[in-house]
Amino acid sequence: MKSRPLAALPSSLRRLNERAILQRLRRLGTATRADLAKSTGISQPTAGKIIDELLAYGLIEELEEEPAENTGNGPATRRLGRPGRLLRLDAAHPRFLGIELGVEQTRLCPLPLAVSENAVEARMFETGRHPETWSRRLREHVAGLPLDRLWGVLVSVPGVVDEGAGRVLYSPNLHWTEQGVLADLIREVCPLPVLLVQEIRALALGHLAAAPDAEDFLLVDFGEGVGGAVIEGGQLLSHPLPLSAELGHTPVPGNPRLCGCGAHGCVETLLSRRGLTDSFGEDNLTALAAAIARHGPPPWLQDALNAMGTVIAGALNVLGLRRVIITGHLTQLPPAVVATLAEAVRRGAMWARFGLVTCEAAPRRRLTGLVAAGLDRLLFPAGSGGPLHQAARQRMRRVAAAQRHSDRAPHPRPETRS
Repeated sequence: MKSRPLAALPSSLRRLNERAILQRLRRLGTATRADLAKSTGISQPTAGKIIDELLAYGLIEELEEEPAENTGNGPATRRLGRPGRLLRLDAAHPRFLGIELGVEQTRLCPLPLAVSENAVEARMFETGRHPETWSRRLREHVAGLPLDRLWGVLVSVPGVVDEGAGRVLYSPNLHWTEQGVLADLIREVCPLPVLLVQEIRALALGHLAAAPDAEDFLLVDFGEGVGGAVIEGGQLLSHPLPLSAELGHTPVPGNPRLCGCGAHGCVETLLSRRGLTDSFGEDNLTALAAAIARHGPPPWLQDALNAMGTVIAGALNVLGLRRVIITGHLTQLPPAVVATLAEAVRRGAMWARFGLVTCEAAPRRRLTGLVAAGLDRLLFPAGSGGPLHQAARQRMRRVAAAQRHSDRAPHPRPETRS
């Protein structure tokens, strides 16, 4: 049976196939056309046409070096016949503008699809406490960026975020974002499709993209607050309510501290950055790390870590997970800190009675997660998409057409001097 031409495929099926190929390539890093067709279960003719289209739009690129074949009996050798050239996500051209909205600082980064967290060019400015101030600073810092060649803006946002509606419902540390103006402010400066992603969910997507063996885990991040996100079966877990593992707002008995959410006793008031420095008595995490290295975690920190471990264990018992990923400033303290937290998690996790429960430190990969969200929700959503998806796809086509026109335009020949 002959495969149907790509143009004849229903748009939803074509998008699912595109999505499957891109997700597989993101997890593999590099692959040939044959590899992608086999691993996704798509026929080679259909996969080949999709890959040609993705190449034309600039989503993926071909590598110059041909893949080698390793038979296990010696050094890798080149295959006979027509070689299958390696493909990867495009790493050369910025496709999105990434915005990390933090409580104190905002970071801007033009992002290629194959983003390297440590290699991007970032612009920073103070977030401030008023939308007008933030908008003015944003306008100043996007000057000179190639907005005409970008497909959209991807924004990581703290707090309770309704990602589908593009609204921040509640942000204890950035209340001005709750006024429903954030996406509008960005569009006034950058006339592009804007996607808001809750910041911890972006971290979970980033870890998923960077760790192909991680299919099921609870990620807990320690920053200005404490939050979590869940990956199950290689997919970000969503909920009926726009809440994402708000572990930091679980109250701890005997903790009198007032949280930014308005409640007393939230565990994040003990283990957020401010909570740690308030307990330590000095606004200096480097000095705290040095003290822990000399004397081990002090009693007040052990108590806080034990309380947090009980909270995390309760989440594992509800979700049926056994792997915890820790990111944020706890990973910058001596290893004894995460080890103490891991032991508390294992004491409370039911699965530890039967099998292995792990709790490991990992770097933050928020930009990688933002790009993953942009591909999955702006360009290739699993469902029917919507106006935001249509706008982003149209933008992608226009940018590709402009690039093809530029490539065909004659370039002036350099002058020669006798």
